[in-house]
Amino acid sequence: MRSLLKRASAVVMASTLVFTLLLGLTTAPVHADAALFTIESENTQLSSDLQVATEIYGQPKPGYSGSGFVWMQNSGTMTFTVTVPETGMYSISTRYMQELSPDGRLQYLTVNGVTKGSYMLPYTTTWSNFDFGFHKLTQGSNTIQVKAGWGFAYFDTFTVDYADLDPLEVQPVLTDPEATPETQILMNYLTEVYGNHIISGQQEIYGSGNNGNYELEFDWIYDLTGKYPAIRGFDFMNYNPLYGWEDGTTDRVIDWVNNRGGIATASWHINVPRNFTNYQLGAFVDWKDATYKPTETNFNTANAVVPGTKEYQYVMMTIEDLAEQLQILQDNNVPVIFRPYHEAEGNGGLNGEGAWFWWASAGAEVYKQLWDLLYTELTETYGLHNLIWTYNSYVYSTSPAWYPGDDQVDIVGYDKYNTIYNRYDGLSGVPNEDAITSIFYQLVNLTDGKKMVAMTENDTVPSVQNLTEEKAGWLYFCPWYGEHLMSSAFNYPATLTTLYQSDYVITLDELPDLTVENPNPSASITPTSIEFDKYAPNPSDKTITVNLNGNTLTALRAGANALTETQDYVLSGSTLLLKKEFLAGLSVGEHSIVFDFNQGQDPVLKVKIVDSTPSAAISPVNAAFDKAANLQQGIPVSLTLNGHQLASLTNGNYTLASGQDYTASSAAVVLSKSYLSTLPLGQNTVTFHFSGGNNAVLTVNVVDSSVPLPAGDLTIQAFNGNTSASTNGISPKFKVINNGDSAIQLSDVKLRYYYTIDGEKAQNFWCDWASIGNANVTGNFVKLETPVAGADYVLEIGFTSSAGALNPGQSAEVQARFSKTDWSNYNQADDYSFKSSGSQFANNEQVTGYMNGQLVWGIEP
Repeated sequence: MRSLLKRASAVVMASTLVFTLLLGLTTAPVHADAALFTIESENTQLSSDLQVATEIYGQPKPGYSGSGFVWMQNSGTMTFTVTVPETGMYSISTRYMQELSPDGRLQYLTVNGVTKGSYMLPYTTTWSNFDFGFHKLTQGSNTIQVKAGWGFAYFDTFTVDYADLDPLEVQPVLTDPEATPETQILMNYLTEVYGNHIISGQQEIYGSGNNGNYELEFDWIYDLTGKYPAIRGFDFMNYNPLYGWEDGTTDRVIDWVNNRGGIATASWHINVPRNFTNYQLGAFVDWKDATYKPTETNFNTANAVVPGTKEYQYVMMTIEDLAEQLQILQDNNVPVIFRPYHEAEGNGGLNGEGAWFWWASAGAEVYKQLWDLLYTELTETYGLHNLIWTYNSYVYSTSPAWYPGDDQVDIVGYDKYNTIYNRYDGLSGVPNEDAITSIFYQLVNLTDGKKMVAMTENDTVPSVQNLTEEKAGWLYFCPWYGEHLMSSAFNYPATLTTLYQSDYVITLDELPDLTVENPNPSASITPTSIEFDKYAPNPSDKTITVNLNGNTLTALRAGANALTETQDYVLSGSTLLLKKEFLAGLSVGEHSIVFDFNQGQDPVLKVKIVDSTPSAAISPVNAAFDKAANLQQGIPVSLTLNGHQLASLTNGNYTLASGQDYTASSAAVVLSKSYLSTLPLGQNTVTFHFSGGNNAVLTVNVVDSSVPLPAGDLTIQAFNGNTSASTNGISPKFKVINNGDSAIQLSDVKLRYYYTIDGEKAQNFWCDWASIGNANVTGNFVKLETPVAGADYVLEIGFTSSAGALNPGQSAEVQARFSKTDWSNYNQADDYSFKSSGSQFANNEQVTGYMNGQLVWGIEP
């Protein structure tokens, strides 16, 4: 009865969906040429400081539609209304031109009075399209407004259309080809539910909290809604080599799955000793002397993946303790949605600068090695195949670099905590029931839709209305325990009741029987993995032996696509040939081919596609350019094409113009000095794109020796502690050196760090450490009256009278940090004072120094 209940509602929903799609086809076909709504910019409501134009400074801009275009300078708004037939997700885009700044120009988008974020319009000298992304519009009239940030762009039209959302069709292919039958059955169910329903979940308290009442949150939900959650969250943190103790977690997992018919998910807050240097492997360590926070331990995570180190040995001990419990679960036929080493990236960054947990403190590359070590040990060394591997991701620009890979991740998770922080609805002190749909689809895109996406932790559960209207297809939700669930500041009881009692949400009583009941043996294949090289001189078909075990092969699937028999493969008896033509058409990387049988577990063939064709290359890969008029020279770059063709050259979003910015032959490219002279000071990258193989990158260091450095007794050295292009915290470090013959009063000194704010917000400054005392350092934010390339704001560092003096030859160090109060991201890549390389102090002329208001060091932008 449990399985039939939700199945019936699924049929109703499917019928409704078909009707909705048919209705949509009558009004706006998915592939129709005409968009739902397009308006000429000159027909929008323009603020008084905007004008309709056909030329700029006497230069015509042909190609616009209508009677002209709107010239937005450094201020102004364009407002229009659009009527949509139903509440849902829509795409908003514009046709524009922006030929002022190669670094882009910032604008703001507002929908129905709520700011949806800032958007950087890329440089283009031709009319081009820019997508503002997917946004929720309500049935009827909606007001959309574009507001100048840095302005200086031309707008031709605005378009609103139905959002082209991912279909959320994921194949039940586990990364572990030896997964237990129960694990595969659970995976089958999850993929059937995904995109059609959301599964309810709840994290239990750990460590004997709630005075040992592990049922407190679950009984609270039942008393409120009459339902129990289908998924229960556990934590294996107390099974560890330090203070490890039996807290009953494993037994409760077995009871929840085998006796109560639920689904289990588990995280792993595994601790390390605070004083790892003095720790003896295997010694008892009290829980108070253990931590998972990187700021509270001297554990060196970089060593944790290096065999032979004490850190590596400790990690292997933790895996052994964990494996013991997971083995008990496997022996009891219990599958687990396993979420280890979670929330790795933290506040963002590639090098662990935003890490909240020790396992991420050494950065993305070490983290992926740590994940690989855990995956390999559990599946191969300990033979554990009852795990559905779940990876926590974020949506920073650096997030893809942390992803362990499709071959070791089954589900992508996101932890939604935005009731107090990171909310954009302008409210505070109340639950945030946003479905965070844009984040959901960014995570879908992380794996090109190949993996399911779940809300693995949260405070406020999104309302069922927002989830369904915005088509936010989260696989499940799982609030943290305590106040995150039960306080009305985080969850309205009425919203939870509506949610749990809706047809869209699956509760414990509505789960089907997920145990193994089929006694017939499943089919199998040999081998379970193959490799195919596209560059092999004589590629051949690949032979797979199929052991049918009385079953019938019904189809082969690669993702959502079914293979065509005789064209893609040939089956003769127990021998299956995968055709070389099919394999050659697959992209380089890992693929999974599901052998779909009429019953039993479907085996999966892992296919690794490689292409050993050599890539093109350039020489040199580093060059310098001096803007001084008498020293300007083009930069010649030699090409080794290896059979490829040069396709284009780009610098960020700008595509260099052949014959204008560079000249090319079959053997070389020469970057013109007229183009190089437009680049900002500092490091710039020009990417060479070829018809095949990898891109090549030329780094150009631009200087200007014609600008004299001010003569003075002060030298400023600096580097950036956080070198991520996108970050919510900028961390410059400064050293002030007295090179003169007399003492300098630090209270007479000011330093200026130039950057772009990337979205006008209030900002906070911290001095994390200073050699002359943190309290003696001041930080002020100064908005430039006239923005310049790479800067519209300045961080001004000053010193109090108590900072004292610098004697000749002495220096003072300051480690600073600043962020926006809403923790939204900066883009450091285009900041005047930012240095993407270097981890130690070096002279930096793009940080300026002043004594008594007079410039004595550096070059102002």
